[in-house]
Amino acid sequence: MTHLKKQVLNAAVFTAIIGASLSTRAQDWKSEKRINVLFGLAQPLIAKGFNIEGNYIHNRFIFDYSHGASLDFSGNLVPGYLRKQHLAVHEPWTTGFGVGYRLKNWINVRIEAKWHRFEFYYDDEPQNNSTAITSYNTFSLGLGVYGSYQPFKTNSNFLKGFVIAPSIRFWPTVSSGLKDDKLSYLNKKTGTVEEIKTLDPGTGFSPVVVNVSIGYTFQLKKKG
Repeated sequence: MTHLKKQVLNAAVFTAIIGASLSTRAQDWKSEKRINVLFGLAQPLIAKGFNIEGNYIHNRFIFDYSHGASLDFSGNLVPGYLRKQHLAVHEPWTTGFGVGYRLKNWINVRIEAKWHRFEFYYDDEPQNNSTAITSYNTFSLGLGVYGSYQPFKTNSNFLKGFVIAPSIRFWPTVSSGLKDDKLSYLNKKTGTVEEIKTLDPGTGFSPVVVNVSIGYTFQLKKKG
């Protein structure tokens, strides 16, 4: 075999090895196992509350649990008809789980079941059992699309696991503890009979939820 042929063969073998290596790396995310701990930004910035989410990633599947607490809405954050009634909405908790599938390393879709608690108060009064106008629970079932971005993934320090996770979800209310999805009551501020309706759990009390979460991802060691 001539020297030139040997060089060509060696180059071909080297290229094949590199190509196989890159292909394997590109597919690594399909067989990884990791845990994410995330904190929603909308809850503290808009509703003065808190939200934590945990993900378990197993190959291309993702399982999540999230819990929000102490969410407060008043003024421009509540629908216009509630503003006219001088009402504030408090969500002491919102909780649930989801099961999803990773389309790519950076995006996944999930089916999600969530439970929510809504309490209504006059917006200038303390919030306790004696001042509550009404309260009810709801159950929502819907879909979510989640992103996952690690801006420092190539770093070798602790920043490597930092995650930014934008999301958009559609969570329509399936059932409500509010009979007939509405309540008529005498409003002491307006002096007239007003109506409270079942609210959806999303942005502006619509079924659509938009948020960005930040947190950290922990790679689980593979056996063997």
